[in-house]
Amino acid sequence: MAKIDPVRSTHSYDGELVVFLIGMTINKPWRPDLWVPVFRAMPGMLRELATDPDSGMLGYRLTLEGIHPTLIQYWSSLDKLYAYAAKPDARHRPAWTEFNAQARKAPGAVGVWHETFLVDRAESVYNQTPELGLAKATSRVPVQSKGHAARQRFAAGATRRPSAHSGPDHQAA
Repeated sequence: MAKIDPVRSTHSYDGELVVFLIGMTINKPWRPDLWVPVFRAMPGMLRELATDPDSGMLGYRLTLEGIHPTLIQYWSSLDKLYAYAAKPDARHRPAWTEFNAQARKAPGAVGVWHETFLVDRAESVYNQTPELGLAKATSRVPVQSKGHAARQRFAAGATRRPSAHSGPDHQAA
């Protein structure tokens, strides 16, 4: 069991912050031969990112919505996220190519989706929890006397203003 931190805490982070959600929908659970390969592709990508300190991925956590897995990823840069998605010698490109090939053979068996958020302000609180979420991806610090209310933490939670990423010239798979 994970160690519970009894201290009421929040996260601390100064920098560009990107929250990237990526998941799959298992549309035909009775056909694991079609969705298990998609599911198995992600751990290798996560290992690759976690072992490269320059990748830009700060951390992640896996959640389930019913039988549909979702990864919540924290990134230090939108450019680094997009660079990984497009990097020809990384695990992502072959996995995406394989998914598309399988999707053509078995339409509707499994779906993949993502959402990307560029965050300029974040608030968090952790009370009697193990290390998790944004605080695990960045750093966990005790709540200060002026940070007991969510509004106070939110007001103090500005991350560095990200560089201007406007429009469709930045795309990822």
